[in-house]
Amino acid sequence: MNSTEEMLHNGKLYFPEDEELMRQQLLCLEKLYDYNRTRPLEQEKRRKLLSEMFAQIGEGCYIEPPFHANWGGKHVHFGKDVYANFNLTLVDDTHIYVGDCTMFAPNVTVATAGHPILPSLREKGCQFNMPVHIGKNCWIGAGALIMPGVSIGDNTVIGAGSVVTKDIPPNVVAVGNPCRVMREISEHDKEFYYKDRRIPKELL
Repeated sequence: MNSTEEMLHNGKLYFPEDEELMRQQLLCLEKLYDYNRTRPLEQEKRRKLLSEMFAQIGEGCYIEPPFHANWGGKHVHFGKDVYANFNLTLVDDTHIYVGDCTMFAPNVTVATAGHPILPSLREKGCQFNMPVHIGKNCWIGAGALIMPGVSIGDNTVIGAGSVVTKDIPPNVVAVGNPCRVMREISEHDKEFYYKDRRIPKELL
């Protein structure tokens, strides 16, 4: 990793207007532009573009356009069978890791970039980045916001509209602003999929 790229990933303050960073970023955004203009039947073209755009993308991943990413997915690591509905926004100024079989509902934002609280530093254009980790088999509800530096454990459900500012453990349902654990995934969830609606036996 050269010193220019290192600025993105070491958690220190830096200036994103750096000429070389901006050049690299624009090249990534060219492929993102192409992806968002694919037609619905061009699935193979989408898969090929994602393999070029992402740092890592497993088999069976699907991202519904429009898809937005600061670096076009260059710092994004998806496991296999990850699904993202419309308007996934990944502020991927540093690394975002997503485990197998995780699902994103519409309008989810995952952000790695932050700016200092001190106004004088923001005026100078300073930025810092912190990686985000999302586990396997998670469900991120519509409109959720996941903030820099957060980790979400395996199998966890994040409720729609939640603002995730702190780590969330595995095997829980968490909701709210700020997002908090509401309950653990329980025996009840093994019998009912929604309120009093039972899971069909053939699916168990």
